[in-house]
Amino acid sequence: MDHKYLNKMLSEMDKDLASKGMTRREAMKLAGLTGAGMLMGATNAQASEEETKKAPTSATGKIVIVGGGLAGMSTAKRLTNMLTNPDITVIEPEELSVSYQPGQTLVAGGIWDIDDIKYKRDDYVPDGVKIIKDKVIDFHPQAKELTTVNGTLVKYDYLILATGMHLDFERIKGLEAAGRAMSSGNNSRLLKAMGDDGVTSIYTAEGAEKTWVEMQKYIEKAKNVKKGDKKIQFLFTHPSTPIKCGGAPKKIMYLTNARLKEAGVRDNAELTFYPNGGAMFGVPEYHDAIVGQFEREGFKWHYRHNLVEIDKENKIATFDAKWQEKGPYDPIMRDFEVFSKHEKVRVPYDFIHITPDAVAPREVGESDLGSAKGWVPVNKETLQHIRYPEVFSLGDVAQVPMGNTGGSVRKQYKVLCDNLVAKMQGKKLEAKYAGYTVCPLITSIGTVMLAEFDWTVKPVPSFPLDPTVERWIFWLMKVYALKPMTMIGMLKTGQA
Repeated sequence: MDHKYLNKMLSEMDKDLASKGMTRREAMKLAGLTGAGMLMGATNAQASEEETKKAPTSATGKIVIVGGGLAGMSTAKRLTNMLTNPDITVIEPEELSVSYQPGQTLVAGGIWDIDDIKYKRDDYVPDGVKIIKDKVIDFHPQAKELTTVNGTLVKYDYLILATGMHLDFERIKGLEAAGRAMSSGNNSRLLKAMGDDGVTSIYTAEGAEKTWVEMQKYIEKAKNVKKGDKKIQFLFTHPSTPIKCGGAPKKIMYLTNARLKEAGVRDNAELTFYPNGGAMFGVPEYHDAIVGQFEREGFKWHYRHNLVEIDKENKIATFDAKWQEKGPYDPIMRDFEVFSKHEKVRVPYDFIHITPDAVAPREVGESDLGSAKGWVPVNKETLQHIRYPEVFSLGDVAQVPMGNTGGSVRKQYKVLCDNLVAKMQGKKLEAKYAGYTVCPLITSIGTVMLAEFDWTVKPVPSFPLDPTVERWIFWLMKVYALKPMTMIGMLKTGQA
């Protein structure tokens, strides 16, 4: 990504603004932004004055980063800015590891092409950083070393785990052949297992592209629904584990809704959301806003339903539905007993979007660096491993609450770098991650609710606007500004 892309992006944004009778300056003013703030730190010119004045440190040590996605490669770049003589190695086997994952929803909605989100790892390796194009298979934290699939032994003084998460489609009966997948890479097993009859998932790049194909197919079928016929059934799931971008399962639902409206066949379709949890969003204000949106759009939803099986031949999705029932009164506890119940619920579908369970990579989860649940246990503020002080982690694999978005990484990698350098200098780790997470929740083609929050479980808006309101200005940010902020501001410069 270069200035040519930025100029094209700004040109397209100006066209969109002109259609609303507004200039770029007026749009920025509306959002409470000034100057180049619309790009949210997308270029060197937008780095804060404080950042540009920081002098690099002469601290030394061999740093190994496992994972060359957004979290790993942005961290590598930022550390090269902070160290006068950096010794950094990134281990990453996937050629397209830095592809722009937040764009997968836009690909699935037919707004972007898959080529708009594919970026090569080797184009984003910082100068002076060594790259090992291999996968780590064994960790030996007591000896400060690790081993790759090809048998390379790599020693380190400091280790950063940024492996991301795996998509566990094989947990779903009927999709065992899919195995585990990652957002980028060879996911041909998954695509073959899903087939070509309405089973979709935007959680891989190719899967997002296929989702758009399948969506169009079933919108066409909706056009053939006659009065009195059964409506086309569109199902959307949210699983029982933490996932990458908790809003994504709803985003693709909103986009499907928008495309059905565009085709004039919304009344011929029924859209139903099946979340495993008991709320639409963990922040009450955003939950209430989403429920209002669902009611407005005529969506249906059923809480506490977890997808466990897909029967592709008969087009039946089976959910494990859970609820609680009140039992007899307990005179000792002076309260009623409560019993947990569950049953299997079979639901016919025409089109289904599957959000898979998310799990830590086996090589991490089964090592001494993983927790009982597989994720890397770190101090949630400093991002330092709770058992191995020379180890840090960020991104999807780090065991921190509410941290599985690119917006979270944007805050985390700065904290991690500051604390790692402090550790190298023998200083106290003073940088703190406050749990900031952002979810640009697409609610239609043209509107986004920018859900920002942290560990207070309260909205923490960056702009002087009601964060529960869907806005066209945030659509502009999602479609035009966030990718350059990520690809240039974080990966290329390490400053956003």
